[in-house]
Amino acid sequence: MKRYAGNPILQPRVENPWESKLVFNAAAILLDKQIHILYRAVGNDGVSRIGYAATSDGYTITDRSSTPIFEPNSEAEHSGCEDPRLSIFGEKLVMAYTALSEHDHGQLYQISLTSIAVENFLNKSWEWNERLLPFRGIRNKDAMLFPRKINGKYVMFHRFEPDLCVAYSDDLERWYDIKSVFRPRLKSWDNWKVGAAGPPIEINEGWLMIYHGVSFEKVYSLGVALLDKNEPETVLYRSEKPILFPVEDYERFGKVPNVVFSCGNVVLDDKVLVYYGACDSVLCVANYDLAELLPKK
Repeated sequence: MKRYAGNPILQPRVENPWESKLVFNAAAILLDKQIHILYRAVGNDGVSRIGYAATSDGYTITDRSSTPIFEPNSEAEHSGCEDPRLSIFGEKLVMAYTALSEHDHGQLYQISLTSIAVENFLNKSWEWNERLLPFRGIRNKDAMLFPRKINGKYVMFHRFEPDLCVAYSDDLERWYDIKSVFRPRLKSWDNWKVGAAGPPIEINEGWLMIYHGVSFEKVYSLGVALLDKNEPETVLYRSEKPILFPVEDYERFGKVPNVVFSCGNVVLDDKVLVYYGACDSVLCVANYDLAELLPKK
């Protein structure tokens, strides 16, 4: 676990009303020799929108949009578009995010999916396609798609609290075979609820997946699991201890204290770069040698 010494890498910008308060949970994807970061931003009106930043080395931000690249456009998400995660399928990028609407009777957060052509993404022509609600009207969040089809099907991990769950689809619209993959562990660091972080990494041994776990004390940490390559709901290994947990002041003190929460990771030069929100306030990065995340034989 090596936190970047320059953390946080992204902070709010008061000159931009849409991202003046909080900048955190971000998707990340490596394309065209750059790591592209789509981050959640909250501004003066309290609504979550999605901003764009980029880095060549994984740490130093070299490009950042002054305007949001994705924002609410329907009743289902009028209170915010939160926690994006990106997966690439050929010439299409699919983004999973949480659509939030607030009503007199409380909040409704739902999984939403949309997509964009890779060419448009790289050209910063933010022409997003239709926004889909796979589980309309059902409280559900933390969705991520595996970066390729498995046995001819799209695979989604998501969270029906408190479990990390799986669902399958032929077309990204209709989802089936929904079941729990794993649950909180009573006497562990992840004893309250669990959920996916960024899309998993395909390695020889299977799928290496970083996930978040929450304790009864409301401490958010990150762990790692190894999944079967052809049956991703089969868990081969799950870390007994977290790989990242709140230690630094920027991870312990903020809008929501004691939180490290990831929506994106990339592999660069045999290192896994994990982008994570700290205290729902700022965006940070830590890196690991890929071999360090594998279970010891």
